[in-house]
Amino acid sequence: MKPFWKPSKKTIEQSNIYKMMQQYGFDNYQDFWKWSITNKEVFWEATIHNLGIKQEKKFTSIVDISKGVENAEWLKNSKLNIVDSCFQNKENAIAVIYQQEGGKIQKVKQTELLILVNKIANGFLEQGLKTGDKIAVDLPMTLEAVAIYLAAIKAGMPVVTIADSFTSNEIAVRLKITQPKLIFTQDILQRAGKELPLFSKVIEAKAPKAVVLKVLDKKINLRNKDIYFDDFLSSKTNFKTIIQNPDDIITILFSSGTTGEPKAIPWTHTTPIKGASDGYYHQDIHKNDVVCWPTNLGWMMGPWLVFAALINKATIALYHGMPTDNGFGEFVQNAKVTMLGVIPSFVKYWKNSKSMEKFDWSTIKCFSSTGEVSNPTEMEYLMQLANNKPVIEYCGGTEIGGGYVTSTVVQPNIASTFSTQALGGEFVLLDENNNKSTKGELFLIPPIMGLSNTLLNRNHYDVYYKNTPKYQGKILRRHGDQLEQLENGYFKAQGRVDDAMNLGGIKVSSVQIEAVLNRLSFIKESAAIAVSPKGGGPSLLVVYYVENKSSLTDNERLQEAKKSIRKQLNPLFKVTDLVKIEVLPRTASNKVMRRKLRELYQNK
Repeated sequence: MKPFWKPSKKTIEQSNIYKMMQQYGFDNYQDFWKWSITNKEVFWEATIHNLGIKQEKKFTSIVDISKGVENAEWLKNSKLNIVDSCFQNKENAIAVIYQQEGGKIQKVKQTELLILVNKIANGFLEQGLKTGDKIAVDLPMTLEAVAIYLAAIKAGMPVVTIADSFTSNEIAVRLKITQPKLIFTQDILQRAGKELPLFSKVIEAKAPKAVVLKVLDKKINLRNKDIYFDDFLSSKTNFKTIIQNPDDIITILFSSGTTGEPKAIPWTHTTPIKGASDGYYHQDIHKNDVVCWPTNLGWMMGPWLVFAALINKATIALYHGMPTDNGFGEFVQNAKVTMLGVIPSFVKYWKNSKSMEKFDWSTIKCFSSTGEVSNPTEMEYLMQLANNKPVIEYCGGTEIGGGYVTSTVVQPNIASTFSTQALGGEFVLLDENNNKSTKGELFLIPPIMGLSNTLLNRNHYDVYYKNTPKYQGKILRRHGDQLEQLENGYFKAQGRVDDAMNLGGIKVSSVQIEAVLNRLSFIKESAAIAVSPKGGGPSLLVVYYVENKSSLTDNERLQEAKKSIRKQLNPLFKVTDLVKIEVLPRTASNKVMRRKLRELYQNK
């Protein structure tokens, strides 16, 4: 495989990685990565210094593993609030740049963002909330969403994040698990000229008191307990940060496991340090860079974007519209974006439609891609949209707070491959017999900054550590991804080993999809699988089913399946194929063999 992009001497020498390598006397990146995992305390202490993480009281040790690596305590005995580390640029530096569909670009200075954050934090107190109360956010990624998120954490109130694409069923599940006191939402979502419901979905989910942001000119019917955002905002512009312990919860995110109910994963004050450090080293974010990544607070890349940009003193760029629109391409050009994050599905659309070719994206220094397996042809196309710039492939997880495998701007860039394990972290690939292999299941080697220690609704040890093999006497942590290491040492993603799948950048379990489809009259039982397209790229959702006799045509059945998934799970999940089968293949213990179905479909 030939490199598609090679870093120039200037690019290398201007990078954050190079500065750190110089400081510790390295001239070879691989040696530097090895040092970052064999000297974790030194590496993370230096990283905390590089990022300027503010602590009210300094840690007595960077990591304490006296309770086992599975329960590592980072920043032992420190006192801090991670939001204080987000406001360390100059007061008039641009913290957020945003644009509504068809509107003009708006710039928000750091001092203006801080005032909005403080007014919201005071609003919580005026509503009678106290430290430890949870608040939920079901909003698109807007200036207000970012400010609400930071304000709650600043006030010591964990944020329950819910993606704005979710159905009322999915919202209800998340509210039931977390029991927030307040939810922030919007009257409607405007997307590509359409008005989509948001507030009504939240009400259908039997939400607590709602604070509603207005998009429409007219007022809507609020419940007696609900209020508009403008009435919620306090007039007080100062707020004293609530200082907490490093392992106090700041955010609750959700990730699909292999069972029906999503895992509720708490982030603490140390989790954002992992995301910000990845942004610093791997996406090479510098002071006053402009970072754009179309996402939502309901997915880990939303909080990641907030912290990776602001802690690195960069600007968050937000476009209130579809990333497939012309308006988005124009926004990237006019906001002078320097780092653009994508999911491969966007790139596929851009390549087929050629919609972004008319824009000048020359300010982009690098792209980054996550959420799905990418296609090399499409990623090479993406590189050319900014006159040949690298794509930092980035793969991790909500329970990691960032990536475990990624790329850098100091190594040659080969489309759709990862050039390195993330700095400060390590993993091993094991085959089916638990021997080290160049292709197999990935196991993380803890401790790694950012790794979760608890789950709200599961036994954390059982999910990540129970029955995992040991490697060279080390305890391993399960993750569920499958990778292949190539001859040149780079890595290629091979999808999941378990019954979870990534669809449109969203992780979902087969079980969740099957539970919805099994209610359809023509389906006796079903098995949902993710299939890689022939040339690689985003997974396709294929469903095998055993038939209940029905007069519906094949096309009518497919439409029913699509409609049902769209309405009950997520409109972003699209069924590509519905395949009738006499009987689903099962193991002796009656478990559906989805791997066998994947092979069957790929060999069709």
